[in-house]
Amino acid sequence: MTATETDDGFVEFDHVQKSYDGETLVVKDLNLSIGKGEFLTMLGPSGSGKTTCLMMLAGFETATNGAIRLDGQNINEVPPHKRGIGMVFQNYALFPHMSVGENLSFPLEVRGFGKSEREAKVRRALDMVQMGDFAFRRPAQLSGGQQQRIALARALVFDPKLVLMDEPLGALDKQLREHMQFEIKRLHENLGLTVVYVTHDQGEALTMSDRVAVFNDGRIQQLAPPEDLYERPDNSFVAQFIGENNKLPGTVEELSADKALVKLDTGELIDCTPVNVADRGQRTLVSIRPERVEFKPEMMPPGAHTIQAEVLEVIYMGDIFRTRMLVAGSDEFVMKSRNTLGQTKLVPGQHIQIGWHPQDARALDPL
Repeated sequence: MTATETDDGFVEFDHVQKSYDGETLVVKDLNLSIGKGEFLTMLGPSGSGKTTCLMMLAGFETATNGAIRLDGQNINEVPPHKRGIGMVFQNYALFPHMSVGENLSFPLEVRGFGKSEREAKVRRALDMVQMGDFAFRRPAQLSGGQQQRIALARALVFDPKLVLMDEPLGALDKQLREHMQFEIKRLHENLGLTVVYVTHDQGEALTMSDRVAVFNDGRIQQLAPPEDLYERPDNSFVAQFIGENNKLPGTVEELSADKALVKLDTGELIDCTPVNVADRGQRTLVSIRPERVEFKPEMMPPGAHTIQAEVLEVIYMGDIFRTRMLVAGSDEFVMKSRNTLGQTKLVPGQHIQIGWHPQDARALDPL
């Protein structure tokens, strides 16, 4: 799916642009449609435009041009508190002088709910995040993970149409962050929530999302399910940003619909899957994922492309060995091999032959 294709359009960005100074566009003609019940992640480096898009959807920023629609309604002029959107931030944004229950009750009071209904909704929201016994505590009495659960409950307490999350797990340690990823995904699935999630963490995006929009320089570079992004990146930026990636520069020698023959700058010829090349003579980067590289002849796939390599560094990482090699002039070529019983241990200075399936080598645009 491309950035201009649509589904049922529960959330729509229609030719949206954003400039803060009237000259430089930080969001450039964004067209994006998000389905009801979808978990969509906006992923990209700092300054790519992803957070600005989220803030425009929340109503904290105004689009310079274009329309933003929620459930068919243009919300460009609707104030944030009337959009029916729940928000979760990295810093939790809990009121320190209020108890947990009062923090959750506050958005219900603003929306005019009566006391008994507020109490019932607060209990339900706390139970959702397994924090039912914490209603009378203050935020300062909670751990970071507990505060994040309360922030999540507060975003859900008024049954919003849409939940927006801006780097919500950035302040947590690795183990807790991974646990909360699954908790948020569980709530999304159980409640049928529509979630728009912003992060620069590719692991979060791949783990949690139905689709990921990869942003760079104010534009969506690729919009696709996680597996497609990783296995079939549309360009060198996406290949580099999503997961680790070996890059070998070269020139397209031959080109057909499903095959490109690339001559590397060091002279080797490699069969590749053409992705972002248009003609013979074009410069390209050949992209190969480290886990698709093999050095045992019996493990190489039929028709594997082979090439000589010199082992430079071997790092033991528990479940895998990460081996850095000199390959076709690049001293940053990496192979990842599983730590299995009887694993052959490579050593620096060793010369080996490595291989991969031609379909795992992709001819992309030069960076």
